[in-house]
Order: sequence, then C-alpha cells, then structure tokens
Amino acid sequence: MASVDVVDETFLAVPPSVVAAAFASPSSWRAFWPDLELDVYADRGDEGLRWTVGGALVGTMEVWLEPMLDGTLLHYFLRADPSAGSLAPRNALREVQRRQLDAKSVALGLKLTLEDGRPPGCPPAG
Repeated sequence: MASVDVVDETFLAVPPSVVAAAFASPSSWRAFWPDLELDVYADRGDEGLRWTVGGALVGTMEVWLEPMLDGTLLHYFLRADPSAGSLAPRNALREVQRRQLDAKSVALGLKLTLEDGRPPGCPPAG
C-alpha cells in the first residue's frame, strides 16, 4: 500500500470540458504540482487524465471528471511513495496532510477561476 494515498472530491459548476481544458497543458501540471514529474498514461478527454508520477513521489495520480447535475465532480487520486524511501509514520502523516491540502487548493483555485463569480443557483456558462 502506498504511504501517500489521497482522495478528494470537489464540485465545480462548469461542464467537464471546461475543467478538462484546465488540465490539458503540461504547464498547468507544473503549476499545480511543481515537485512532481507527470507522464500521461491515459488521456480520457473530458473524463480526465491518469499519470505516472516521478520526482518527489513515485506512483500514480488521476483526475477523473464526472458530469454531475449542472457541473462536474472533480475526483482526485494520488497513490505514491516518497522517491527518497519510506517515511517514519509521523512524517508520512504530515506528507499525506500536505498533499490533501494541495489537492483541495488546486480544486478550489479552479472553482474560483472557472466559475468566474457565477451566482449560486444560476446555471453555468458554457
């Protein structure tokens, strides 16, 4: 079992194609996860991406975009181990918490940007 196992979900009131476009460029990956080296092994279009992970961690990562109501449920999965070797339990817990906060930061940043001030209760643009 991976020592870093992160699962996150965030609803964005925009179509999956809009969220997929935010992940389309490798430059966005570097901005979201600067210490990870990502290599796509499954480009699922509007359903998201799957990567192998190198750099600070070694493992796999996925962004799955699920159509939901009037928007997208952004699912994030990271399963990896530190490239430097195993961590002491306390350090592993710290790393998981840091990666959980990073995942939520990416998702909420996209929510703010992509929803672009959409008032609650109004359908998404696009």
